[in-house]
Amino acid sequence: MGKQIAGGSFGPPAGHIVWDWNGTLFHDIDAVIHATNAAFAELGLAPITLERYRALYCVPIPKFYQRLMGRLPTETEWNVMDEVFHRHYTHHSAACRLAEGVEPLLAGWQDAGRSQSILSMYGHEELVPLVRQFGIAERFVRVEGRVGPSGGSKAEHMVRHLAALERSSGVAASQVVVIGDAADDAVAALAAGARAVLYTGGSHGRASLEGVGAPVVDSLAEAVRVASAG
Repeated sequence: MGKQIAGGSFGPPAGHIVWDWNGTLFHDIDAVIHATNAAFAELGLAPITLERYRALYCVPIPKFYQRLMGRLPTETEWNVMDEVFHRHYTHHSAACRLAEGVEPLLAGWQDAGRSQSILSMYGHEELVPLVRQFGIAERFVRVEGRVGPSGGSKAEHMVRHLAALERSSGVAASQVVVIGDAADDAVAALAAGARAVLYTGGSHGRASLEGVGAPVVDSLAEAVRVASAG
């Protein structure tokens, strides 16, 4: 079982899961590495391995680039890298699929009478048709992607997402568990009054996640078990 929050139990069983998309439900880490290295090549930076990416990745994204470059990128450099990243990501992600076992996990949670939603920092206009394409849209009461510039934290978006859930479905933040692959998912959950379970199959390795204070698991099935058990 994943590491529990220091000093006590995880809390009551979740009534609602907010799923992250990229690196969590959508297994796109190979596309991310391809796109990141294409962006790095624009500035003459050496390519990065998956292991190094998972060790250094953080948000906001310019701080991740700072860890690799030794300085923050200039505004011009950031704009170039961001455009190149998204262009190459779009190309490579076309071959990516849902993470292993996602469909029965989503169906089982819904069939048990509990609700779930998606909040992603992937662009909203791209996210919604992709979720529909995989045939899972009906599993969620709300699907939200990023509106506005890329590269920032999910926290303010999570606060708005949970406020909208409470208005529309009566779901209180204390009933919510966020499942994601990044330390920022736990930061966002905390900002919104929810809890988080972090998954090692995406952007972060276990060592990068274990200092956050949320349970860390190696499969989405285990993440759902932690959320269910409290």
